[in-house]
Amino acid sequence: MTGPDGNPDPETRLGADARLGTGASPVELAELALVEAELDKRWPETKIEPSLTRISTLMDLLGSPQHGYPAIHVAGTNGKTSVTRLIDALLTALHRRTGRITSPHLQLATERIAVDNAPITPGRYVELYRELLPYLELIDARSIAAGGPALSKFEVLTGMAFAAFAEAPVDVAVVETGMGGTWDATNVVDGQVAVITPIGLDHIDYLGPDLTSIAGEKAGIIKKAPEGLVPRDTVAIIAEQQPEAMEVLLRRAVEVDAAVAREGSEFRILGRRIAVGGQQLELQGLGGVYDDIFLPLHGEHQAHNAVLALAAVEAFFGAGADRQLDIDAVRAGFAAAASPGRMERMRNAPTIFVDAAHNPEGARALAATLTAEFDFRKLVGVVGVLGDKDVPGILEALEPVFDEIVVTQNGSPRALDADALADLAVQRFGDERVVTAPTLPDALETAIALAEEVGDAGEAVSGAGVVVTGSVVTAGAARALFGKDPA
Repeated sequence: MTGPDGNPDPETRLGADARLGTGASPVELAELALVEAELDKRWPETKIEPSLTRISTLMDLLGSPQHGYPAIHVAGTNGKTSVTRLIDALLTALHRRTGRITSPHLQLATERIAVDNAPITPGRYVELYRELLPYLELIDARSIAAGGPALSKFEVLTGMAFAAFAEAPVDVAVVETGMGGTWDATNVVDGQVAVITPIGLDHIDYLGPDLTSIAGEKAGIIKKAPEGLVPRDTVAIIAEQQPEAMEVLLRRAVEVDAAVAREGSEFRILGRRIAVGGQQLELQGLGGVYDDIFLPLHGEHQAHNAVLALAAVEAFFGAGADRQLDIDAVRAGFAAAASPGRMERMRNAPTIFVDAAHNPEGARALAATLTAEFDFRKLVGVVGVLGDKDVPGILEALEPVFDEIVVTQNGSPRALDADALADLAVQRFGDERVVTAPTLPDALETAIALAEEVGDAGEAVSGAGVVVTGSVVTAGAARALFGKDPA
C-alpha cells in the first residue's frame, strides 16, 4: 500500500521493517520510526555549516566520550564505507573490540552505529537518543538564541555513536566521515591514523568546485597528535590520488607533523587474480608481504580498498619493516569481510547484483568490474539516482556495459523523477534501450523479464544478468526487496 505521496504508508513500512531480521519487536521498530521522524526535522546530512561548535559542546557535556578510545578516521570520496568495514574486520580478527561509524545507511538507521561488527539494535538506538535528548535541547536553545542553527541530524547521530562506544566500551573506533572532513561532525575525534581514500568531484556545492578545494576539506582529518604522557605520531594513510589532490594532502601532513604512507610507494598491491566469489591477493604492507589473501569482494577497486585498510591497521599497531601483523589473522579478517550493497549478489537465474555507485567514479569502477570479472551475454541495468548527483556522468560510465536500462525512482525525496532520468538516459543510450518504470519493484520485474527475454532462436538468453545501481538509497531498497537483513 502507498500513501498520498506515492511512498509506502507507515503501516506498510513497519511491516517491511519487521521482516528485516533485526530481532526487534514491532513496538521497538515503531519507537525507532518515531525517533527517525524527530531527527528528520533537523538539518539534513547534505547541509553543513563550517563549525564544530555544536558537536564539540555536546561532547563536552557528555564528558568527551570520543577521547576514551583510540580511533582510525576515514575520509575521501569513493570507497570510504568499504575501507571502514575492512579495517573493522581486520581489527576484529586481531582481537580488538571495535566501534564503527558509517554513513549513509542502506536499509535501517541502526547500521550507522556498529559495535563488535554488528549494528546496534533499534532499542539501543532509541535509548541513546533519549539519553542525549536533554543535552540536545540545551544546545539547540543556545545556538538558536545566538542566531545559529540547531544540531543537525548527523551531529546527533555522531554524538550517539561516540557515547555508545564509550559505554560498550570499545578498544578502538573506526570512524567514517559523513561529508568532507574539516567541518564534518566526526572531526571531534583525534584519529591516530587518518585514512584518505581516492578523492573525486562530489558534493561540489558544499566542498568546493575542484579537486584542490575538495582535497583541502578531506585533509582536515589529518591533525597534529594531541600531547600526552606517551608521545605518538599521527599517521596519514593515503590512497592513489590525482596529483593536485595529493599535493594538498601532503602539504597538510607537513603542516601538522604527521607521518605519511602512500599507496604505490610505502604499500601496494603485488598480485591479484579473480577467484570464485571474490579475488585472491598478494599485498605489500608497511610490515612486509601478505600473501594468499582471499577477499570475498568483487572489483579491482576493492583490492585497492583492502591494501589501504591493511596499511591503516598496520600503522595503528605500529607495524613497520621489522614488525608484521599476524598473517593468519589478516587472512581471517579479510576472508570474513563484507561490504553490503557493493557488487553484492542477490540471486541467480538471472544473476542479480546491487551496487551503491552514486557518482561517475563509482559507476566507472562498477563498469570495470563487470567487464573484467563477468561474461554476461546480456546485462540489464536498473538505475535510480538522486537529483543532486552528476547523472549524465553516471549514465556515461554505465552505457558501455548495459544492453538495456530500466530507469526508476528509489523513493527518496531527493530522487530524480523517473521521466527526467529517462530523458537523460535516452540521450546516452538511445530510445530503444531505455525503459521507464514508476517504482523499484516494477523496475526489477521489468528488468528480469528483459533479461529472460526469448531470443530469435526461441530460447531465453543464457548468461543474462541484472544490476541495480545509481544510489545508496537504490541499493538499500533493493536489498530490502530481496529480504536481506541490515548489516
